Amino acid sequence: MGRKRLQESADGRPTVHTVAARAGVSIASASRVLNGVGGSPETVRKVRAAAAEVGYVPNAIARSLQSQRTGLVALAVEDIGNPVYVAMMRAIEAVVASSGRQLVVHATGGRIDNETALLRRLANRYVDGMIISPIRVTDDHLGALVGSPVPVVVIGQLGADAPVDNVRTDSRRGVALAVDHLLATGRRRIGFVNGPLDTVPGAARDAGFRAALARHGIHLDENLVEVGDFQYAAGRAAAVQLLARASPDALLCANDLIAVGALHALLAAGRRVPEDVALVGMDDTELAQMMFPQLSSVSLGSAERGRRAAELLLQRIADPTLPPRREQVPPSLAVRASSGATLPAARPSADPLDGPRAPTPTHPSSEGVTA
Repeated sequence: MGRKRLQESADGRPTVHTVAARAGVSIASASRVLNGVGGSPETVRKVRAAAAEVGYVPNAIARSLQSQRTGLVALAVEDIGNPVYVAMMRAIEAVVASSGRQLVVHATGGRIDNETALLRRLANRYVDGMIISPIRVTDDHLGALVGSPVPVVVIGQLGADAPVDNVRTDSRRGVALAVDHLLATGRRRIGFVNGPLDTVPGAARDAGFRAALARHGIHLDENLVEVGDFQYAAGRAAAVQLLARASPDALLCANDLIAVGALHALLAAGRRVPEDVALVGMDDTELAQMMFPQLSSVSLGSAERGRRAAELLLQRIADPTLPPRREQVPPSLAVRASSGATLPAARPSADPLDGPRAPTPTHPSSEGVTA
């Protein structure tokens, strides 16, 4: 008896019918093996060999329609160029990739309408789930989160009663670590350059700064507080404004981008760091160790928050009946040269015949001291 004519799709590609005919099994048996459901060892062997022989490639679109899975996970953040989100994205992508999925990244610009539109698009099920890190949380956000047909995990602060998986940090505690450190080094006129107060991180860090000073019995001079944005240029402009009206002996900045802007403003004004003004940032991004002097910074565990959020999302996708979970990543302080860490002494010349030699510029250790 002659071999059955192999069936192909309209575009000439082999189909499950092609594989089944070549393997000599039913279409149902071939389909089960090709979809990973299994079968007898002999059937699995025949189907896989036939698939390889005819060059069968699964139709990802058809499979996603059948399984209600797209193989995609979305991440929505304010600015994909911000180092804190880069660290978060790398950690999320590693976890997502380990599950065989791909990460799709959206930059929202911090706009509420962009974020809520993204959440509402989840009704189209274009991804299996989403991780979002909004800097503002509104009733529209909460409504879209609660009504989402696919799992969503929020990185950031949410109300205690929000029925959504949530990974957060404690910005207030992080600010307190920085203030305690600066006061311990003898600084008393601590300035604060913050981001917008109508954002969740801006409000939390402002409250944390005021509470930390009050705990030490220090009166807050409002001239030492300036509000800008969480970007380099705005941070530099805000630091210039603060320095024009006050003389701090330390500056705490609400993130590392602001701190780099403040460092450049201080140097342009002829202020030495840390001799005249100690400087501390927040987020402890890669930027902190690229500066000279290297920047002391409060780590808020960006990568760890991303990793935990991705794990929560995958668990939620696998079991939608899980109760809402909330995890918190504690802050820590990395102390470096910008707030008074000692620079290593220059090495003496190895050959006395060489005569005096200019000291070789060295960088302080990149290892942060956790407080």
